[in-house]
Amino acid sequence: MILAVLNQKGGVGKTTLAVHIATALAHQAAKVLLVDADPQSSALDWAASRGLAPLFPVIGLPKPNLHKEVPRHATNYDHVLIDGPPRVNELARSAILASDFVLIPVQPSPYDVWAAKEIVDLLSEASLFKERLIKRFAINRKIVNTAIGRDVVDALAGYEVPVLASAVCQRVGFAESAAQGSTVLEIAPHSAASSEIRALTSEILENST
Repeated sequence: MILAVLNQKGGVGKTTLAVHIATALAHQAAKVLLVDADPQSSALDWAASRGLAPLFPVIGLPKPNLHKEVPRHATNYDHVLIDGPPRVNELARSAILASDFVLIPVQPSPYDVWAAKEIVDLLSEASLFKERLIKRFAINRKIVNTAIGRDVVDALAGYEVPVLASAVCQRVGFAESAAQGSTVLEIAPHSAASSEIRALTSEILENST
């Protein structure tokens, strides 16, 4: 599977989800490659700050010909994750062309719902060339014990992109683990945050076939 994590709105947690999903897949004994297609290089910075042995390689490919390079790398891995750029541009288009599955993180906010239109429109355009492209929203940074997460699912119903049932909540563990170049799966494997990431990863795999 080649999975791109994309949204034109910054701050939705693309890199956090990308490194955590990659880690969850690696924990299942899969060979994983994480491709940093963001010119800000957040995933590369995360890898550089890591004290533990790497579970998977991270490479930087913020190039408009990404879709030509990724398939060559993919032959050596079970899964390739692409941490996409923070806006809709030629890099985002190339990431979509390279992918089998596009995950769109959305925070439970009206601003995020409105901002999702641009990436959804781009995906609709790409579907003309990639009929089997899988597209899913994922609710990220949901506030624990609030109804806001349910409200955003209803709001996203206006788009022709399904919403995954597995939401990831706003938890301090994500920031703490990132500072160490690690993940909640490693520093707190039995936490609620880890359970949410594993559930999201399982649902992505179920939807990928």
